[in-house]
Amino acid sequence: MNLFAVFNRDGGTFRTTDMDAYCARAVRSFKAAGHEIECHVVSGGEVVATMERAASTSGVEGLIAGGGDGTISAAAGIAWKSGIALGVVPAGTMNLFARSLKLPLDIWQVLDALAVATPERIDIASANGRSFVHQFSAGMHARMVRYRNSMTFGSRLGKMRASVRAAVGVMFNPPEFEVEFRAEGTAGHRRVSAISVSNNEFGRDPLMYADSLTRGHLGFYIADPLRPAGVAGLVFDILRGRLKENASVTAMTAAEVELHFPRERHDIRCVIDGELLPMARDVLLKIHAGELTVLVNERQPRFEVERDGSGI
Repeated sequence: MNLFAVFNRDGGTFRTTDMDAYCARAVRSFKAAGHEIECHVVSGGEVVATMERAASTSGVEGLIAGGGDGTISAAAGIAWKSGIALGVVPAGTMNLFARSLKLPLDIWQVLDALAVATPERIDIASANGRSFVHQFSAGMHARMVRYRNSMTFGSRLGKMRASVRAAVGVMFNPPEFEVEFRAEGTAGHRRVSAISVSNNEFGRDPLMYADSLTRGHLGFYIADPLRPAGVAGLVFDILRGRLKENASVTAMTAAEVELHFPRERHDIRCVIDGELLPMARDVLLKIHAGELTVLVNERQPRFEVERDGSGI
């Protein structure tokens, strides 16, 4: 394959990596496997433009993207719209998409793995046309990210510590808001503390990522209004892999989810693949089954597409 690699030098693990040596290793690994590859190390502000330029270059068949969750999410959207393959180098804190793809989480090992990987078609999701590979969320998660972003940290470990402090802050001050929703014929008007819509339903891992990205549906989760004790109980169940068994959580699957937030607010925010963003009062979320090509080592399991919106 003719590949173009873009590594975000400001992303996660790459901040403390010799990127000249890393790029040289990438070129050796891919060329040894019979690929042509052009390798670029750029700053965070240049990543998207560089990836878009790569995707529009004649003859490029695949994009190898390295960085945190934001970099990988942007790369997936670019690869999806351009119809080229995506290779993921997980250099972030959580690397949830790479975990779903069952890729090595070590940035050096993954180069050798991707060099001999095969293309597979998986699902990608969108929120009002903006693609995401992991999840869209509002409520508690958005508040936690806002709290964390207000803190100062300069390393991966520092970010993890900030996340813990932010989570504790949300536990003692959980949000509560109204939402109207429609999903596969099921409609409702609820007061909630959290909403999450995932690219395929979450598995039982406490990190909350999909076991498979080929089921052809969204996971849709709503948490009832919570007090601190209820948040603690929800966290406990997540840590036990029992999110969907928590009494405050309603879970279902759908090909599309429509959300409407009836109360107008100027400060409403959502999180899309880890990035805190302004949120429209109306959000349409869709699954795009089998539309993203990724490079993987393990063949992705295939399942029949469910369309009944049944609880999970």
